[in-house]
Order: sequence, then structure tokens, then C-alpha cells
Amino acid sequence: MDRNGHKRSIIYIVSDGGGATAEAVTDAVTVQFPGVDFSIERHPGVRTREQVLAVVEDASRHHGIIVHTIVITEIRRLLLRECRQRVIDHVDLTGPLLGQISQHVGMRPLLRPGVSRGLSDEYFRRIDAIQYTVRHDDGQGVDTLEEADIVLVGVSRSSKTPLGIFLSMRGWKVANIPIVLGVDPPRQLEQIDQDKIIGLTINKDELVRIREHRVRALGAHHGNGEYTDPEKVAQELAYCRLVVRRGRPWPIVDITGKSIEESAKEVISLIESQRLRHFHPELVAVDDDGISE
Repeated sequence: MDRNGHKRSIIYIVSDGGGATAEAVTDAVTVQFPGVDFSIERHPGVRTREQVLAVVEDASRHHGIIVHTIVITEIRRLLLRECRQRVIDHVDLTGPLLGQISQHVGMRPLLRPGVSRGLSDEYFRRIDAIQYTVRHDDGQGVDTLEEADIVLVGVSRSSKTPLGIFLSMRGWKVANIPIVLGVDPPRQLEQIDQDKIIGLTINKDELVRIREHRVRALGAHHGNGEYTDPEKVAQELAYCRLVVRRGRPWPIVDITGKSIEESAKEVISLIESQRLRHFHPELVAVDDDGISE
């Protein structure tokens, strides 16, 4: 731990290619541990025995964890063997998947480092989306909010982060802004394209249960005051609805009882329909009362 009592951890990203995949996955995962000070050591282009041994020695000395995307068989085997012998925590992001797909399709993989770079720009677009989303989680990075494809707003524990990460892995740059009772949202929210903004809501009782589970998981067995108080939770949700109505109003997705996949599908549908309305207003039907359908 450091002087402030924060846990510290060193993660070694090791790849025989550029390491972008391992870095993106690591970024997406480490953001879920806000109480830990992570130090990231990047080691791209690891293709020799000497390079492997140097990384393993350093990780062993600093009690780090190794996250790797090695596709060269002999290098991957060497790294795995050295990690086991030195009792170093390690995660192989590509080896098991390569084996499973090879067995499933009945073909041997190319085992060529960095081959994904030759596919298309789609790969890099998704990596950029993941990295953007991680940097704009929980109200961070509001000065570049206009770069988002989607902005999610909602109270604490309304699935903003997991939904954002899920969408980012499909190429959407997602920012999320927490709505706090009695606190005005950041002014940047009013300055961006309002068609990008989606409000999230959830049933009060379900939200209370989720928060109580979160509190217990953090080791607080006697509740957490207003955070799990049903009356206060109801006030938070009501305030969130008020903020949403002050927008265009922004459309709302109710995540109650829905999987991340279901919620993501609804969010994408709303975003695409708003884009259609913005660029092709003549295609949006209007009923007899002048209300668009």
C-alpha cells in the first residue's frame, strides 16, 4: 500500500505484437477497482527467450501480474512455464481462445503476431472506443464529452459503466455522467449534441437491492445510510427524471430486469432513431396531434 493507504499493483502487458488488445482489456477491467493504484508496464514485440525472461524476472521482483497476448507457440509456452515456476499471477488472453476456435473450425491458426492489423480499421476503431469509454467513466473527461457517440446519464448503480463498456466493445464511444441528488449536471452536457444523450432508470426496489449487495460486497454489513434508504433512493430517481425532462427531454431506457445485451440494443435503437430524425426529418411520421411517432 502507498502512504495514503491505497492498494498498489503492477500489471505487465506482454505481447509479441503491439499489445493494443491486452491494453484495452486491462483498461476496461482495472477501472472496476477504483481503490487500487495500478501501474502499467508495457512490453510489446516480445519474441525472444531473453525478452521473456527479463519481463518475468521484473514481474517476480515486483509481485506483479502478467497479462499477455502471445501467439507464437514457443514463446507463449516459455512465458507460461516461467510464470508457473515463479508463482506469478498471469492471464493468457489469446491462447485458450486460439485453441477453442482451432478445434471448432478444424483449422490451424496463422500464429502470426499483429495479424489483426491487416484486417481493417474496424479493429482500431473498437480499441479507440474502449479506451475513450474507460477515460470517460463516472463523469470523467467532460471537456471532451462532445467526442462521444453516446452519453449515458443515471443515478449510481444504474448500470452506466457495464453498459458503456459493452457498447464500447462494439465500437461506440460512450461517456457516462452520474446524476446526484440536488447537484446540477456538468454544463458540458447542455453544450453537446442532445441526440447523443440517453437517460437510464431502474425500479426503486431493484436499485435498493443492488446497492445493498454492493455495500455488503465492500464489507459494510450494517448498511450505508442514505445510499440504501428506500426513501432517499426514490428521491434520487425522481431527481434524475427531472434532469432528463430538462433536456430535450432525453429518451429513457428502463434497465429493470433486463440483461446488458437487451439494454444495449434499446440504447442503440434510440440513438439510431434520433440520428434518422436529425438527418432525415421527412422520414419521421407525425400523428394528427403533431407528435412524432
